[in-house]
Amino acid sequence: MVRTKVGDEMLNSAIRAKVRFDYKGTQKPGKFFFGGKSTEEVAEEMREQQVGMLRNVPIQGITIDEVDMSGDVYTVFDEILNAQVAYAPVILSITSDSLEDIIKLIARSEFRKIEILEPDNMVLTKTDIERALFRISEEFRGYRLFLERKFSAR
Repeated sequence: MVRTKVGDEMLNSAIRAKVRFDYKGTQKPGKFFFGGKSTEEVAEEMREQQVGMLRNVPIQGITIDEVDMSGDVYTVFDEILNAQVAYAPVILSITSDSLEDIIKLIARSEFRKIEILEPDNMVLTKTDIERALFRISEEFRGYRLFLERKFSAR
């Protein structure tokens, strides 16, 4: 729980937020002359797959209240890949017990935006900040190891 200050009183409350992820899709060629999928179709499939995992695999300290997949798939030109890439947005409404639990979500490569809905203000102690910074460091370390394994396998 996060402490908030209301007037002269300190209260404990959960954090409510909206988190946006954009799932990437690149065109997959078909086998032989048929069966290929467009970038938009791949992005939508990726979104559905990841949302299914988010709904079915619990994340410690986080409750997913609502999933909004109504956003339109959009495409952009990726200069690194030299191709069109599609992104399928998802907005999760979540409730979390602590700031450090939210860090697990925002450390994902698909993360785009977060909006804290409640509380309006938070009181963070020195220990709270130390825990949050430690969690950020752990997430960066894990991501760096993932990238090292990914690129060394090529």
